[in-house]
Amino acid sequence: MPSRDANEPRPEQGTERIYYNSVYHHGLDEKRRIQIPAKWRPSRPDTELTLMIWRSPGQKDTCIAVLPPEVWERLVQKVTEMSFSDQKTEALRRWIGKNSDRVGLDKSGRICLPEAMAKAAAIDKEAVLVGLMDRFQIWNPERWEVRSQQDDEMEEEAIRLI
Repeated sequence: MPSRDANEPRPEQGTERIYYNSVYHHGLDEKRRIQIPAKWRPSRPDTELTLMIWRSPGQKDTCIAVLPPEVWERLVQKVTEMSFSDQKTEALRRWIGKNSDRVGLDKSGRICLPEAMAKAAAIDKEAVLVGLMDRFQIWNPERWEVRSQQDDEMEEEAIRLI
């Protein structure tokens, strides 16, 4: 295999694929910054992640969904292809617009949670980061415990989906 020059771009740049697996517990500092696990960080330092307040249908508690650029782009594409004259579509666009924000990683691999989002998700001093393969979520630890138990109760039914 030929060797590459150290300054040559890595082959995966532009097509980088990160998979978000596992569960991590991290503290937040006084500026609401939270460490992103090293294996979840994009290689390009200028990459922005999209944060969204999230509550799945039937889910009581809110968390923060974190979408990498390619997932955000798919969502934007899907929504922009919807009718401009449909009231539900317009409501969806406004909901996404008011409940999302873009953030970059600092040099230490942290993101800063916007105050309103942290408050909505009840995230204060500690948080749980949960991998969802193509994205991840940030949870209040107590809310995560409840959600995790509910997921465990649906495990057998959920596994049948694959």
